[in-house]
Amino acid sequence: MVQPHFDSFPHDYVNRVYAGVLGKVIGVYLGRPFEGWTYERIQQQLGDIEYYVHDKLGMPLLVTDDDISGTFTFPRVLGDAPPTAADVGKGWLNYLIEDRTILWWGGLGNSTEHTAYLRLKQGIDAPRSGSAALNGKVVSEQIGAQIFIDGWAMVAPGDPDQAAYLAEQAARVSHDGEAVYGAVAWAVMESQAFVDQDTDRLLDLAVRYVPGDSVIRKLIDDVRSWHAQSPDWRGNRELLAAHYGYDKYGGNCHMVPNHGLMVLSLLHAEDDFSQAMKIVNTSGWDTDCNSGNLGCLMGIKLGIDGINKSATGEDWRAPVADRIYVPTADPNWGISDCARETVSLVNSALLLKGKSPWRPKGGAEFHFQLPGSVQGFTTTGEGASIRHTVDHDGALLLAGPADSQFGSPVFTPTKDIAKMFEKAGYALLASPRIHPGQTIEAEISTDTTCCLYLKYYGHGDEPTFVAGPAIGSGQTQRVSWEIPKDCHPIFEVGVAHLGDGHSALHWLTWAGEPKIDFSRPSKGSMWRRAWINGADEFLSWWEAHRIIQNQGRGLVIQGNHGWRDYEVTADVTPHLANAAGIAGRVQGMRRYYGLLLSKRGERSSLDLVCVNHAERVLASVDYAWEFGETHDLKLAFSGDSIQGYIGDALMLEEADSTLTCGSIALVVEEGRSGTNTVRVNPTRHGRPDTGHRLKQDNPHILIHFFIILPSCGNILR
Repeated sequence: MVQPHFDSFPHDYVNRVYAGVLGKVIGVYLGRPFEGWTYERIQQQLGDIEYYVHDKLGMPLLVTDDDISGTFTFPRVLGDAPPTAADVGKGWLNYLIEDRTILWWGGLGNSTEHTAYLRLKQGIDAPRSGSAALNGKVVSEQIGAQIFIDGWAMVAPGDPDQAAYLAEQAARVSHDGEAVYGAVAWAVMESQAFVDQDTDRLLDLAVRYVPGDSVIRKLIDDVRSWHAQSPDWRGNRELLAAHYGYDKYGGNCHMVPNHGLMVLSLLHAEDDFSQAMKIVNTSGWDTDCNSGNLGCLMGIKLGIDGINKSATGEDWRAPVADRIYVPTADPNWGISDCARETVSLVNSALLLKGKSPWRPKGGAEFHFQLPGSVQGFTTTGEGASIRHTVDHDGALLLAGPADSQFGSPVFTPTKDIAKMFEKAGYALLASPRIHPGQTIEAEISTDTTCCLYLKYYGHGDEPTFVAGPAIGSGQTQRVSWEIPKDCHPIFEVGVAHLGDGHSALHWLTWAGEPKIDFSRPSKGSMWRRAWINGADEFLSWWEAHRIIQNQGRGLVIQGNHGWRDYEVTADVTPHLANAAGIAGRVQGMRRYYGLLLSKRGERSSLDLVCVNHAERVLASVDYAWEFGETHDLKLAFSGDSIQGYIGDALMLEEADSTLTCGSIALVVEEGRSGTNTVRVNPTRHGRPDTGHRLKQDNPHILIHFFIILPSCGNILR
């Protein structure tokens, strides 16, 4: 397999990013089930942590977690230049949904991140939003500044100055003081680990970026001194607890003790990934955060081979199968995988260098180009197996009898998982990545008969299997399949064997705008969970979609960044609201175009607006409307042209290029609105061109590049 290489980056940059992402995810999944436990409790109930223990505690391995979702969400604010703290703060307001996504919503003065979010919401910009002067020393020095920084380091390979800048700006949105110093020190080590894998030199460099009189500097020096005097990590852990333990620092989860555990584990692991995971997790305290940060650094340092080696002979990667959840206000990312996040981070780094994006296999969603990557694919059926191969620049080898299925999730995999996460504190907010009317493409080699397939939640949320056209044995074939109508919401896509044998999946992707009707089905709840709820209440009442927002503006969102030129229509009945309507090209809570029925004072109007953190009215017309009236709205996009209709009457038209792609949404401002039917259809003439691997000017070829950015339009213009 050929490693992609970019000028001015380390020759193995991409593989080390992938290893860093894997290390982060493995570390979080390993440490999450016993987060907050002490060393003594872990020893008593679990013993040394040498492998995943979720099953012993009756918990799932794959979870929604702030460490993962924050790490891979916040770097998406990267534009043409490194962001300031204020820019990252705006990203918080755009990507977060209050009380639902990414953060621990523990309340003002209790949760550092929630406190900072409330400051931002009140109009207090970063860095003041996270300052000790405003929030106090204890609140501002908790661990959150550190747990989110890995992404910033991975976009600055071998550039510790840039990594330090990015980590500090991001940290100061919510933190101050020692928390910022710890975040910067760890980001510097991760950045430098791309080009220098010596632990002592990494620590020497890290301390140059923190004040000499800081607690973090003294902590690092002390841990290094203890390690030099004794190879016993347990004894040194006791010294750490005695000098820097939780009893020495206030708050719920202070930066200093946990940073000390990470440094201690890094030193005593001696470049052994499994040993690092054992020490940092067995030591207790904030295990998922510490294990995630250390796992990322160890992944970057040791590469994929370092993760593949296990002291106990266990496989860290197979149970995970690259799968991660990143729930935000952008439905495009709820269901993700480690390879996908790697492409996103690599393209962020390329953007900062002014370079063209990396599009593995022409931008395919599933490309398998990274070593050992399976991108969420698992198998059902006795005797079936999946194995990654380097042939064809990466492919999945699928072996199994007839009726074997090899698939990857593109939406919440089961109803039980959705319910479980809703009760667990971090809900899995996600929209399907594939919709009816789009076209699936794949390249497959097979010595049997197989087909593409998808699964969706049908009547009563019953999983329903739909097979595409049969593919006969023979040479490598490129296949195409337009998704049938009424297959919604789709939760899995893959390859099914119709006979015994072997297949090789070289890549799989999808493209085009959807043709879909979002009306309420007769039974089931997963169709409603397919919407990202960014409103106070989202109910199915007399109307299919009842939206209630008590203060400010709420959005209920569905779709993905691949949608560009389309029209969205909906019946909108404001029952009590300052404004209600529909939105398109949605890229979060504060980036979208809206067609809104508005009441401002004595004026009733129909407004076409562009919201890009702040709102700009593109066009407006007086329009008398009353509460309880139903209005059929349509918002249509074609290139820079944006049109707003009531029924078939064109009411507003404007040209704007701020946003060129994104999801749809129902919108209500301070009140209640009801909608029964929402439809989306392409506005282009004819079918969308799905030949993205061959046709270089097709806009969908850039999907892996523009999804990392605040505005894909900046890239495509």
